[in-house]
Amino acid sequence: MSRLIQRTLLFGIVSAVSSLIAQPQAPVAAGASGAVRPPGPPTRDPHTPGYVTATELPDGENAPPDKDGNFILGPTHTNVPPEMTVKDGVPQGTITTFDMLSTDSKIYPGIMRENRTFGTPDPNNPAKLIVTTSHAAPYTRHVAVYVPKQYVAGSAAPFIVTADGGNARDLLFTALDNLIAEHKVPAMVAISIGNGSGDAQGSERGLEYDTMSGLYAEFVEKEVLPLVEAKANVKLTKDPNARATMGGSSGGSAALEMAWYHTDLYHRVLTYSGTYVNQQYPWNPETPGGAWDFHAKLIPNSPVKPIRIWMEVGDRDLLNPNIMTDNMHDWVVANENMAKVLAAKGYHYQFVFAKNAGHTDGAVKRQTLAEALEYLWLDYPKK
Repeated sequence: MSRLIQRTLLFGIVSAVSSLIAQPQAPVAAGASGAVRPPGPPTRDPHTPGYVTATELPDGENAPPDKDGNFILGPTHTNVPPEMTVKDGVPQGTITTFDMLSTDSKIYPGIMRENRTFGTPDPNNPAKLIVTTSHAAPYTRHVAVYVPKQYVAGSAAPFIVTADGGNARDLLFTALDNLIAEHKVPAMVAISIGNGSGDAQGSERGLEYDTMSGLYAEFVEKEVLPLVEAKANVKLTKDPNARATMGGSSGGSAALEMAWYHTDLYHRVLTYSGTYVNQQYPWNPETPGGAWDFHAKLIPNSPVKPIRIWMEVGDRDLLNPNIMTDNMHDWVVANENMAKVLAAKGYHYQFVFAKNAGHTDGAVKRQTLAEALEYLWLDYPKK
């Protein structure tokens, strides 16, 4: 066999394997020789025609916390603000952890998609995925609750809910210790909630985070917050202006869904690499593009809602056409489109395009989280 034919066959095999991947950086087994990875997403230029006009910041600097608009930061992310490190003499909050079982949930009893399976596109609709390998399955959800030292027992505390959490060493808690002490944010409770396992269509995490509805917010309200109040001995505010949501990737789209569908519950949203793309499953004819519909039609065609939002995307963020070929799986374009429609409608928002950064980039989060929180709570009384 000629080398040309061998290379052609190899390229075809790799391409076929790559098309089955739900996320571009996930490895796929390729026999005894090891794993094959599809090509990584390209590096996007923040000055690409059609992207939002943005202010380019000096390397190492963050966006000003009192300004709306679009900003470009990087390419290095080694300048970690002092608010992101534990400091002597700063009051530290208490952390309470607990688990939630799927058998105790009336809203999310649990599903999973079989390993190494994805789905097939509907031959009549490339934006609709058919998944036949999802079934009922139990899970355990981890929750970590931060209560600031400044909390006054019996008072109704502001709070922030974050997705993909449950870790007692969450960076968010350190940031809040310092920001609260500096009176840059109110003394708030932070509730870090783990997902129900899996990823993408047909998984429990996908069901919770990518479904375009208020169901996840209702789950948090009815099943998580009462446990938080009981186990952490706190009282949580009912004021939606004193409640925030936060998440990365699909957790980011979930954060916006919580506020969009329940402005009676949340007014503040913080997202890293938000999955404003077509990941919803089961398919819903009311939002056929999943979270892509946020910028395609929901925000442009709806009255302005009382939502303040901070968003970030990386220049190497996900570009994942997978097998759906629906042109609704580019994370950079999705977040750029979000910035466009938010600006057009007059929302208070801040959008950060991070150079030299991947999906939910850890270095970018360490650099920006304190500033993001300060921006998010800028218009709220600090004492």
